Amino acid sequence: MFNILLILGAILLIVILLVVFRVHTLVNVMRGSDKGKIGTSNKVNAFLFLVFLLGGFGLFFWYSYTHFDYYTLPVASEHGVLTDNLFWVTTAICGFVFIVTNFLLFYFPFRYQYKEGNKATFYPDNSKLELIWTIVPAIVLSILIFYGWKVWSDITDVAPEEAEVVEIMGYQFAWKTRYPGKDKSLGNYDFRLIDAENLFGMDFRDKASFDDFSPREVHLPKGKPVLFKIRARDVLHSVFAPHFRLKMDAVPGMPTRFWFVPTKSTQDMRDELGNPEFNYEIACTEICGRGHFSMRLVVVVDEPEEYDKWYNEQEPWLSKNPHYLAKVPNNLKELALLKAGLDKMPR
Repeated sequence: MFNILLILGAILLIVILLVVFRVHTLVNVMRGSDKGKIGTSNKVNAFLFLVFLLGGFGLFFWYSYTHFDYYTLPVASEHGVLTDNLFWVTTAICGFVFIVTNFLLFYFPFRYQYKEGNKATFYPDNSKLELIWTIVPAIVLSILIFYGWKVWSDITDVAPEEAEVVEIMGYQFAWKTRYPGKDKSLGNYDFRLIDAENLFGMDFRDKASFDDFSPREVHLPKGKPVLFKIRARDVLHSVFAPHFRLKMDAVPGMPTRFWFVPTKSTQDMRDELGNPEFNYEIACTEICGRGHFSMRLVVVVDEPEEYDKWYNEQEPWLSKNPHYLAKVPNNLKELALLKAGLDKMPR
């Protein structure tokens, strides 16, 4: 950080000196100074364009190479590889155009600097050139947009039938998660049923809700598809898991979804990074209020056998809050007791 500030300070100093030099030149012009000084100042300015070109490109390539690991995270999902490929293809194309256009932008003032007796060529238009720089970018952008649309459509489309389902709900200022239980069917919810305990608004008129459970942290199986069903309870939030290349808004009243396949367990990533304290996490990337910073949810990617063991050890939400059995229809109470693992109705 200090090095960056030092570089920015040096650039600012150069800019100030150039401005002072330019002002001095204009003052001389106003005073009627000889043309020799004007020619000299043009040579200096033209040379400085080359200096800035080489210095700027040098810093550009140096920073991109030496700090590569700081702005690229290891990828831990199948679609993340496709997303990264799309990013780097787009970056390569934009980078090539950036380098070519900026080279010409700074080289031309040097090549065509002021020389007494030279006269600029009148060149008002060129239809062929205009067609080229219109059609070529249009084709390239269309290909990139189609490629991006294809990747996005795949991960927001219907998930495979065998996908593990996890509901993620954002609220000020935390995340809550819900799993469908042993029946693998997530129960319905109704926002009108939300209260201090039933944060999801689970509807216990739906028998699929009886064995749903809500853990403190998210567990996912390595190598299996996972479907995130995403919603928000109050304001706009955004589910962001950078290592999975996952980002999806959580919108009140408009559920969203995102499915992916984790490819590296938490332990795999710890070994890869050499960091035994590493954890995947979900953060909120919408400014949702004063407590926005606290919306951090730990994600654990297990080997399939470990995930199954953890999943089967979870207790249904209803077993921890048996007084909600009163909201279960009478004809479903026995089934609710069975799914919740309870022996009898609480008094």
